[in-house]
Amino acid sequence: MPAPQTGITHASEEDARNADVQIYVDGALYHRDAAKVSVFDSGFMLGDGVWEGLRLYNGRWAFLEPHLDRLFEAAIAIDLDIGMDRAGVVAALEMTRKANKMHDNAHARLMVTRGRKAKPFQHPNLSRFGPTMVIIMEHSTPVASLTGGVRLATVPQIRGLPMSQDAKLNSHSKLNCVLAAVQAEKAGADEGLMLDPYGFVNTTNSCNFFIVRKGAVWTSTGDYCMNGITRQNLINLCRENSIPVFERNYTLVDTLGADEAFMTGSFGGVTPVVEIDKRQIGDGSMGPVSTRLRGLYKELVERDTGGLRD
Repeated sequence: MPAPQTGITHASEEDARNADVQIYVDGALYHRDAAKVSVFDSGFMLGDGVWEGLRLYNGRWAFLEPHLDRLFEAAIAIDLDIGMDRAGVVAALEMTRKANKMHDNAHARLMVTRGRKAKPFQHPNLSRFGPTMVIIMEHSTPVASLTGGVRLATVPQIRGLPMSQDAKLNSHSKLNCVLAAVQAEKAGADEGLMLDPYGFVNTTNSCNFFIVRKGAVWTSTGDYCMNGITRQNLINLCRENSIPVFERNYTLVDTLGADEAFMTGSFGGVTPVVEIDKRQIGDGSMGPVSTRLRGLYKELVERDTGGLRD
């Protein structure tokens, strides 16, 4: 069996089928080696676009409606006409899924940009050829090593104020997160832990972040973090199962002294964090609250998708 990818929190098992996946580009399917967008595309040129990441279980996209809500709300926020309604987006996802014969453990990245530009400049009125939609779909099973936990390093890049670039937008403009990942890698960690503009703990460079102290779950206020669907699902699960949960400001001191820590996202669900800034968190393994929440989240996915096969 090929060795799994290592060193990143979205690492998946190698799957030979991915060498020949079909990619959706503006209504047509192309072999991954032939799928292309113009060098004049506003997404390539400026990071002008929005995206969603979705997981496939039992032939169904988990939490599809909230993902569609977020996609269309983001498009409204940046004045981007996606060029189709919700049913059209679902049809594009299904067209790609069926072409790739996918049923379980697949991941889709659906991207919409403002489209090809007439000239290589930033003004949106130069994007005159309609939006560009791309769907990259791969067979994707998280590597087993993620279950054992990941290591974080606090980085200088922050989740900024919303008048600069609202972190709630899943925009293509991710340079600050890329730089956070670079800093984390250079520090020997898997992911960067990012603070908000006031120095409170916020998210990692790609996932939302939680700690557990004395049985209570803490996460950020949500003012400067990604509008995470998995994040909200975890908050809801805590409330529904009598697990104390707080959306609040908290510091690195609170974090380094936590009993448990974990990240959330569509790819990994609930992923334990076992080390931050070279300090062990708790006993260095997935704690009891995180373990319970992982189980509750799996049950939620099963209910949403009609059954999950391991």
